[in-house]
Amino acid sequence: MRLIGVTKNNRLLVAVAGSGKTTYLVNKACELTSETVLITTYTEANKTEIWQKIIKKKGYIPSNIKVQTWFSFLLQHGVRPYQSLLNKIIHEKDIGFYLTSEKSGKKVNAAGNQIFFKGKTLYWGEKDFIKHYFTSNLKIYSDKISKFVFSCNQASNNEVVNRISRIFDHIFIDEIQDLAGYDLELIKLFFKSSSSVLLVGDPRQVTYLTHHSNKFGKYSNGNIESFIENELSNEIVCELDNKTLNLSHRNNQLICNYSAKLYPFLPVPKACDCKECRDYAIDHIGVFLIKPSDVDQYLSRFKPMQLRWSNAVKCNTQYSFMNFGESKGATFERVLIYPTKEMLQWIRNYNHNLKDETKAKLYVGITRARQSAAIILDYNNDDEFNDIQKYSFDFS
Repeated sequence: MRLIGVTKNNRLLVAVAGSGKTTYLVNKACELTSETVLITTYTEANKTEIWQKIIKKKGYIPSNIKVQTWFSFLLQHGVRPYQSLLNKIIHEKDIGFYLTSEKSGKKVNAAGNQIFFKGKTLYWGEKDFIKHYFTSNLKIYSDKISKFVFSCNQASNNEVVNRISRIFDHIFIDEIQDLAGYDLELIKLFFKSSSSVLLVGDPRQVTYLTHHSNKFGKYSNGNIESFIENELSNEIVCELDNKTLNLSHRNNQLICNYSAKLYPFLPVPKACDCKECRDYAIDHIGVFLIKPSDVDQYLSRFKPMQLRWSNAVKCNTQYSFMNFGESKGATFERVLIYPTKEMLQWIRNYNHNLKDETKAKLYVGITRARQSAAIILDYNNDDEFNDIQKYSFDFS
């Protein structure tokens, strides 16, 4: 554990897949019975998971605990109470929310056609306030919402953050690796506030980003630890903890070893030796390659969860299936992965440079499994692979 800064108790817990990071946050929140706690995360799926864990533990959601997605939290506590500070035109307007996966605010002409200059897309700048931040029906763009809140905080002499701190004694952020750009500016402000801040995340699991921004771009792919080390002033303290959540209670060591190849610059995760976590047979354990011709038989025998890039990838609909992104946080006994072309290139050659999103989604897919992860690949019997087994019904 390392302390960055000198004055206040904030923590960043760097976790590995299956270490129980969401459970850790829930347990911590439930211990704080006399103080108010915000638990926020990027996706609706993870918000629901947090709700379910609290209800399983307590039987209800305690009144002192608020669970919200990051965007919902910013809209309620950052945008709407202070929306007219930046422009009086929207003083009494009902501000909505618009989720976008690309850079917002493209310039269009009167006919609604996109405007280009020398082949490049043009965007509305901050001088065109409404068009920069909002859709035509005043829904704030998801990639601009943290910037808007940050600007409101500046215009109000830090009152946005002060108000949030008066409401919440503790701010817990799950899946911190998904935050980017001006989100990180807000994290810095929360660190300096009277609220205690607890961040938890796995730098290997950046399957989503709140937005793609040049702001703090070098920290946008799970590099939150370097952000903490490099961007905090001396009056802010943050404890960097790589030990509390460093054991996987989901993956066995064979899965840990193989998934670690995707991030060779990070320590290899370790599987726990808890008796209750390893209470299963060992006849089909680890990471396997399965030929396309054997998939249906494999599904019939092992009933794995099928994982794929998107709905465009065909799978056997007689068995359970999910997309990589929506499976994050889930645990299955076994998974069957439908890899992309780029993933297949990496499986055949670990030196192949995977794109960040592809790497993260393959990592998430492999690490959903407790017992086995199988990857579909049409290999030749004389092909050689390292640290992955070929599965054949002829020899099983």
